[in-house]
Amino acid sequence: MLFTDIIRKKRDGGELSAQEIAYFVAGLADGSIPPEQISSLAMAIFLNSMSAEEASALTMAMARSGTVLDWSGDGLDGPVVDKHSTGGVGDKVSLMLAPIAAACGCFVPMISGRGLGHTGGTTDKVESIPGYRSMPDFDHFRKVVKSVGCAIIGQTTDLAPADRRFYAIRDVTGTVESIPLITASILAKKIAAGLDGLVMDVKVGSGAFMPSYEKSEQLARSIIATASKAGLRTHALLTDMNEVLGLTAGNALEVVESVEYLTNAKREQRLDEVVRALCLEMLVLTGVESDREAAARKVEQAIVSGQAAEIFGRMVAALGGPKDFVTHYRKHLPVAKVQMPVTTAREGYLSEVNAFAIGNAIIELGGGRRVLGEQLDLSVGFSNFAPIGTYLDSNVPLAIVHAANSAKAERAADLLRCACTIADSKPPARPVIYDSIAADF
Repeated sequence: MLFTDIIRKKRDGGELSAQEIAYFVAGLADGSIPPEQISSLAMAIFLNSMSAEEASALTMAMARSGTVLDWSGDGLDGPVVDKHSTGGVGDKVSLMLAPIAAACGCFVPMISGRGLGHTGGTTDKVESIPGYRSMPDFDHFRKVVKSVGCAIIGQTTDLAPADRRFYAIRDVTGTVESIPLITASILAKKIAAGLDGLVMDVKVGSGAFMPSYEKSEQLARSIIATASKAGLRTHALLTDMNEVLGLTAGNALEVVESVEYLTNAKREQRLDEVVRALCLEMLVLTGVESDREAAARKVEQAIVSGQAAEIFGRMVAALGGPKDFVTHYRKHLPVAKVQMPVTTAREGYLSEVNAFAIGNAIIELGGGRRVLGEQLDLSVGFSNFAPIGTYLDSNVPLAIVHAANSAKAERAADLLRCACTIADSKPPARPVIYDSIAADF
């Protein structure tokens, strides 16, 4: 079988067979197919899409390209469940949700990704914690999940290795925004993780991979349908990504906000609503609670009691981070040399934000990748974002930019200003949660 024939077939709009997809995935996993051919097929799929059968075959082949975890023999006294986001700007939900769900009786083996395109990656965020081992061996990963209740790690070389390579190539070749490829990439990791249930956070808006509601709903239904074929019970929420989620965007800055959320120090309303809604879905989906009212009470107790924060601290320590991280997180996290308020030229209400442009501004700062394998500056980004509807004047900035030097700070400030629209009247409120979609079985 010649791989160039597979590329031509998909380039010309043909449907790949399960055998052809298996050949491609094997070449991804063992490195025998070169990056230029992989990117060529990725672009052909991006332009011509895939059928449901192709997407399912790609998902299962990538899931089985490495180790597939089985938790049935570990004696866990709760369900194994995870959450995944389709990507956003300032989306640090996983850092809070995993320990909250663990405090509520779930076991969360969260295998996360790095930044993809304009969006940040959870793996990059936890790597801003000194000593944190985001790529432990599976024995240690299992031990942490069992003893702590959750572990947030990156995609190891053993877990869905075909997806790991494909994901990295898509990130730098303009082939991210493809429904079948996003579906296969997400579910390959989750199926390989041996989950009982999965909750999806599918983003809608300017900072999402699928900016329109229709495309985001299509993605959610694609993920649910493909997961159902694999026997993985899945629920999805469609959530707003027309502005940064929370007050920060940037790796270490988002860790700060997450710790402050868990320790009841500061909690932004939109972020709080998304975190709680996803937690409720996890508890109801897995049967930990039979209704959302009871689930809401359990989630509230996990947060306000400090139990979720305590679990987060134990997870960090168990994965090599500082034992006193929750108490002294600012001492441990990297800090940018320049911190500068970004003000606007005119007064008025912040009426619209291009979150995609803000994600790209973070890449300009060095907080996201432009080329495969690029090292990140984990300290940079934005904090103290003004939410849409804020009245801005010389005393109320759009945000504070964190940069390595003044030139980069000025450049990022200009990009932020261009991403924001100021109006004379306050814009109407938008929902944070648009809809929920449940599996049919």
